[in-house]
Amino acid sequence: MTLDLPKTGRFALRTATLPAAVTPGSALPAREGLSSADLIVADGRIEAILPAGAAPADIESVDLQRRMVWPCFADMHTHIDKGHIWDRQPNPTGDFDGALAAVRADREANWTARDVEMRMDFSLRCAYAHGTSLLRTHLDSLAPQHRISFEVFADMRERWKDRIALQAAALFPIDAIDDDAYFSDLVEVVVANGGLLGGVTFPLPDLDRRLDILFRTAADNGLDIDLHVDETQDANVLTLLAIAEAKLRNGFEGAVTVGHCCSLARQDDDKAKATIDKVREAGLSVVSLPMCNMYLQDRHPGRTPRSRGVTLLHELRAAGVPVAVSSDNTRDPFYAYGDLDMVEVFREAVRIAHLDHPLDDAAKVVTSLPADILQVPEVGRIAEGLGADLVIFNARSWSEFLSRPQADRIVMRNGMGIDRRLPDYSELDPLTKG
Repeated sequence: MTLDLPKTGRFALRTATLPAAVTPGSALPAREGLSSADLIVADGRIEAILPAGAAPADIESVDLQRRMVWPCFADMHTHIDKGHIWDRQPNPTGDFDGALAAVRADREANWTARDVEMRMDFSLRCAYAHGTSLLRTHLDSLAPQHRISFEVFADMRERWKDRIALQAAALFPIDAIDDDAYFSDLVEVVVANGGLLGGVTFPLPDLDRRLDILFRTAADNGLDIDLHVDETQDANVLTLLAIAEAKLRNGFEGAVTVGHCCSLARQDDDKAKATIDKVREAGLSVVSLPMCNMYLQDRHPGRTPRSRGVTLLHELRAAGVPVAVSSDNTRDPFYAYGDLDMVEVFREAVRIAHLDHPLDDAAKVVTSLPADILQVPEVGRIAEGLGADLVIFNARSWSEFLSRPQADRIVMRNGMGIDRRLPDYSELDPLTKG
């Protein structure tokens, strides 16, 4: 798409098509969830959202000819510490157990500060070029990796603060919480680096005791929680319910996010409803990772998968639970593909989870909803007074938007177009070749 953006401090984007769901406060009429508007940008911020054709005639402008304009994206569940290790450590089986083993081997052999830094920076340059302005990553945090990766992350957060707002959650198996020396050191690292407590839950005879330790520790240190939950097709696994009950039991007032929750979709309707009701009561937020879960879940050699591997997005949303979708892994043993492109995530989520018909509110799952869950409400929406952090697409309707990858999009930050050139994979060759 060829489009010359104005270079002046104040200008108009005329005849834009906006997803109404991400333009709070706008009174513009909408059809199929889309509004026609003129945007006035001044000093890098949205000055006004006007009906199409209403922008003053005396200011510099560009006619978008009904092209769609979105806010920048929020990618709330990623693993940029793992990203781009596939070429040196593939997962030949493509399943969850194979991914665990492959990542463990690569981490123990290769994850120096330099290695993690190079791959994180590469990942963030991809996300930035695609239009992401807010990102949360989980960091593998078994000792001694927690100190290496959190230190690199803290440096990366500072270096990227004017381009992508970064958050990090510690990722460790919930049974490791019983190692007092390790867990105390991990909490110290998380607190020092402004992170979150995370972890992977799975069925244990005393899971409730460990969850109580997690919630008490988070409360004592003013930390929020972001957990990997029930990433399995086993219908008998449902730690999600235990997490909701633990939050209520401990009176925990911080934010709690749960990711994956795949086994929920394997429950019968009554059991699933009871769990969803408890999730709503506890005030949990849910993020689904549709591309990675479809890749890993229900994979058996020589057999077509029977299950989509995603959680009950529609039922959770109908119950009032905040729900978002995100990238998850990128070119590592848990997911061999991906580029931290939230347009790809959105397009695939619409197909996989039937987020269409209607599409009126769909844009929120990669913009304002994850931004709200991450407590950065100025991201993921187009509104007067907010930064002009926008993505312009060569599409005028939902069908046009979802039918092509939108590789020719224009990304604006603070009212100016950015260089969208993606980093070349050859930059990572030194990490692969040793």
